[in-house]
Amino acid sequence: MRYTHASDEPVLVLSEEQSWELLSHTSHGRLATSAAGFIDIVPVNYVVKERVLYLRTAPGNKLAALNINDSVAFEADGILSDEAWSVVVRGRAEILEHEADVNEARSSGVSPWIPTLKEVWVRITVAEIHGRHFQLGAQPEMDV
Repeated sequence: MRYTHASDEPVLVLSEEQSWELLSHTSHGRLATSAAGFIDIVPVNYVVKERVLYLRTAPGNKLAALNINDSVAFEADGILSDEAWSVVVRGRAEILEHEADVNEARSSGVSPWIPTLKEVWVRITVAEIHGRHFQLGAQPEMDV
């Protein structure tokens, strides 16, 4: 997917469709949770299926935070030599317990990065999605 920037604009606000396209073509990001007055950001791998994010986890701080507050933010990005992008979503995370929901999550194809058991499935229903595309380069000189 090519992005057309105005000649003097290194930052391009992406459409919702462009943001979903980028989010769908990577498998790693960061999940932000908030509970008991603390914000935490953790790296996760994920899959997008029908505009829903699925991830797997194990018992720990991330899961405890999701049990307290299901409002989350999620961010994924990509950086190349001359361009970069970032997509941020806000939504609700649901720890899946029903067999049909878990089977749907399993069919997404998400799998852990590391050889540990991660049998808790989480579905993030997206309420907002925002993306930016960046043309990389040196900072221009200031006029004095």
